[in-house]
Amino acid sequence: MLLVLSSSLHPTSRSRILAKAAYQRLDQQGRQCYFFDLAETPLPPCDGATAYGHENVADLAQRIRDADAILIASPVYNYDVNAAIKNAVELTGKAWTDKVVGLMLAAGGAGSYMSAMGLANSLMLDFRCLIVPRFIYATGESFEGNSLADDSISDRVDLLIRETLTISDALLAQPSGEADDDA
Repeated sequence: MLLVLSSSLHPTSRSRILAKAAYQRLDQQGRQCYFFDLAETPLPPCDGATAYGHENVADLAQRIRDADAILIASPVYNYDVNAAIKNAVELTGKAWTDKVVGLMLAAGGAGSYMSAMGLANSLMLDFRCLIVPRFIYATGESFEGNSLADDSISDRVDLLIRETLTISDALLAQPSGEADDDA
C-alpha cells in the first residue's frame, strides 16, 4: 500500500495538487493507495503527552505503519517544509521506521529548492527511512487553477512514482531480515 500524505492546510494548496496528481496516477496503475489530507483530518499540536492518543493521530500512524512507501506533499514556508508535516512526524514517530519516502514540494520561488533536506535528514537519521533521491520542486508557474500546467512537472510526478515503486517493490521482494544484515 502506498500512502500519499498532503500536509498543506491551505484550502487552495498547490502541494495538494501535486499530491492528488500522484494519487490519481497510482490509482490508474491499479496500485493500492490511500490519500491522507491534513487539512481534512487535522492533527493536534504535539504536546509531548496527550496528543499521541488523539484518534486522528492513531489513524495516521496506522496508515504509515501499513504503507510500503509514502509520498509527502508539502508547501514551502520560510525555506522549510510546513509545520504541519513536522508535527505529523513528531506525533507518529516510530511508525516511520524503515519506510521509503518520496517528497513533493510547492514553493513561491526557486530559491528554496533545498528546503526538503531538514525533513529528509530527520526521517533518515531518526527513523532509517530511505529517501527517494529525486524529489519534485514546483513553483507557481507550474500550476493553473487546480491542476498542473507544466508538462515537465507532470513528467517528474511520473518519474518520482516510478522510482518510489521500484525501490519499494525491490525492498519488499527481499527475504525478511536480509536488509538488516549490515545494520
